[in-house]
Amino acid sequence: MFDTVLVANRGEIALRVIRTLRRLGVRSVAVFSDADADAPHVREADVAVRLGPADRSDSSAAETYLRTDQILAAAHRTGAQAVHPGYGFLAENPGFARACADAGLVFIGPPPGAVELMGDKINAKEAVRTAGVPVVPGSQATAPTDEDLVAAADEIGYPVLLKPSAGGGGKGMRLVRDPAELPTEIAAARRVARTAFGDDTLLLERWVDRPRHIEVQVLADAHGTTVHLGERECSLQRRHQKLIEEAPSVLLNAETRAAMGAAAVRAAESCGYTGAGTVEFIVPGIDPDAPASAAEGVRDFFFMEMNTRLQVEHPVTELAVAVGPDAARLDLVEWQLRVASGEPLSFTQSDISFLGHAIEARICAEDPERDFLPTGGRILTLDEPRGEGIRVDSGIAPGTVVTSAYDPMLAKVIAYGPDRPTALRRLRAALADTRILGVTTNTGFLRRLLAHPEVVAGRLDTGLVEQTAQQQPALLVAPHSPSNAAASSVAAATSSAAPSDTAIPEATAPTGAADLDAVAPTESPSPAHLLYFAAALARHLELTPAADPGGWTDPFSLPSGWRLVGTPAWTTHRLRTPGQDPVSVRIRSITAGNVTHPTDNSPGSAREVELRLDAGPVHRARATLAADRLHLTVDGLQTAFALATDATPGLAGGPVTWLGVEGDAWPMHGYDPVVESAAGASAHHGALTAPMPGTVTVVKTTAGETVRKGQPLLVLEAMKMEHVIAAPHDGVVAELRATAGATVAMEDLLVVVAPAEPAAEPVEVRS
Repeated sequence: MFDTVLVANRGEIALRVIRTLRRLGVRSVAVFSDADADAPHVREADVAVRLGPADRSDSSAAETYLRTDQILAAAHRTGAQAVHPGYGFLAENPGFARACADAGLVFIGPPPGAVELMGDKINAKEAVRTAGVPVVPGSQATAPTDEDLVAAADEIGYPVLLKPSAGGGGKGMRLVRDPAELPTEIAAARRVARTAFGDDTLLLERWVDRPRHIEVQVLADAHGTTVHLGERECSLQRRHQKLIEEAPSVLLNAETRAAMGAAAVRAAESCGYTGAGTVEFIVPGIDPDAPASAAEGVRDFFFMEMNTRLQVEHPVTELAVAVGPDAARLDLVEWQLRVASGEPLSFTQSDISFLGHAIEARICAEDPERDFLPTGGRILTLDEPRGEGIRVDSGIAPGTVVTSAYDPMLAKVIAYGPDRPTALRRLRAALADTRILGVTTNTGFLRRLLAHPEVVAGRLDTGLVEQTAQQQPALLVAPHSPSNAAASSVAAATSSAAPSDTAIPEATAPTGAADLDAVAPTESPSPAHLLYFAAALARHLELTPAADPGGWTDPFSLPSGWRLVGTPAWTTHRLRTPGQDPVSVRIRSITAGNVTHPTDNSPGSAREVELRLDAGPVHRARATLAADRLHLTVDGLQTAFALATDATPGLAGGPVTWLGVEGDAWPMHGYDPVVESAAGASAHHGALTAPMPGTVTVVKTTAGETVRKGQPLLVLEAMKMEHVIAAPHDGVVAELRATAGATVAMEDLLVVVAPAEPAAEPVEVRS
């Protein structure tokens, strides 16, 4: 075994490897960019080395984690004997593997030749085909031209899937159903492949209907033994990015499982593989209308690719696979180290079996309510779940700044149970207990996805998530989402509207209680309304001054709305969430001091207030703030919200209130109608801003150019995703601020398209 190992990666995988090294008594070396100087993997390692130019602190991945020379120098500087690449970055770079060997370092992975062969999707297919592994019909040329790809598509038939030959992880993949769209998609796929992998070679494959993505974990030593550790189902995807993985697959019968495992072993042996790797297959789904006999015997399956590294989803194999009579669990990182140091496998294929079920969910910095656009920010609050059968592999901590420079995945939550229903329940509960405030994530979305009837039944395919988003979006929308507030507000206002002479003007307060008597609630507020109520009450609490040392508080400084004559006045809190119209929440004290900071949540700790959202009915509520939790009781129903405030100086609109519930989280911004009106008056009509933080990769227009509605103007890339910015209407590019290669923040102005002047009406001349 090695004495010192350098981990050439970052985030959760670096932390995962370092923890195994510590358990084995091996000294760990981390590397980091300036952006990661205080990251958890840096703090956890025994020693850490900075990467990047000496004269700059804004270095990119290309200047740090992708710099072979700097990583090798760090290894020699710290006395490392081996390098673990993790996944991503240089993990599947044969040049890096060779450079490690040339520098006298052990690359903890397969031989460079195996990395190179399996990294070339075209040659890999031919190699496994020769070994007797079934492959998907597709293009055959080594470096097909655009014309070759079009011809191959015409030959095998549509739909087809474009894939970068040198890549992985879903980057650059394009599903094409219409032959007319193929040339455009080829150009886009080549552009992403060139940027991501430095090689724009593409391959084309026949698309399989109702496809299921099932992969097999293999493990091989340098003494001639190769075994498989069963399969993982990875069919729940979006844009070819995996969301949920589980082991074993509910689709496979014993015969198919054995056949796929044997095929995976042959694929690994065909390239002289050693270490841990994954062979990915596409499996046609079962037609729901097919007879039961269709599920019998060995099912069809086709080789897609081999990943010559540890997979993101390896924890489900570690939890669900048992070895030997004592049902021991494997640490795949440990076996990577043991194999790389020359040890033989201590078990054979007959020792391996499944025991129980494990499911993993990938938590990513993306916004499901904005078409999964990447997000970012500083993590204010982080509560990770615990409990029986729960494992969390995370690379974040409170204070971590999430940027668009790296992969959007922040953490993985994995649940194990004796059976699939138990694992599903445990994972859903764990996601509900996951609280990340400060950065919008997909945590709540994943929880709802796991409750989808088709997912619960195990009827999966790679298109299920996108089909549901299009056809049944309500299944995946958070109940507390502000997007639900508008419809429920209209319904509430319609069913309980007050007479016109009792309405509350937007900026004025009523003088008594009678003006609201006719607006009594007819039903409990919706979850979305509760979110706004909680945000307003949280801001209301912040207005309350601290008592002096003697315990006295100036009553005139309390936000109680106290007046000498009449009932208390209403305090209006105007709130806005991204993508939604602003709302007003009015709060009025029923008795003074009714919103408090008690040390417990007993019924008498907080007195009541009245709440009203816009023109909706008035509700009575209690709010209790304890640590970072806001307990809101409305109409007898109590909801606990995680609470944090982003008070970073310079924020537009002032401090941002973050609220989280059941895995979801939303930022609540203050809204000043006067300021917003002035800003709106000065804003450009046709101004296009960045919908996500990222990098401008392509600029397709110039200032002064005449453009048509829908014409692509530039391409923005962030976290493995391209977003095309198109002209909102016919017009002229009046202002162009974006430049290729520039990094932009969310809502930065990119381009302004002035609308075209309407054609002049012809003047009729009469004689």
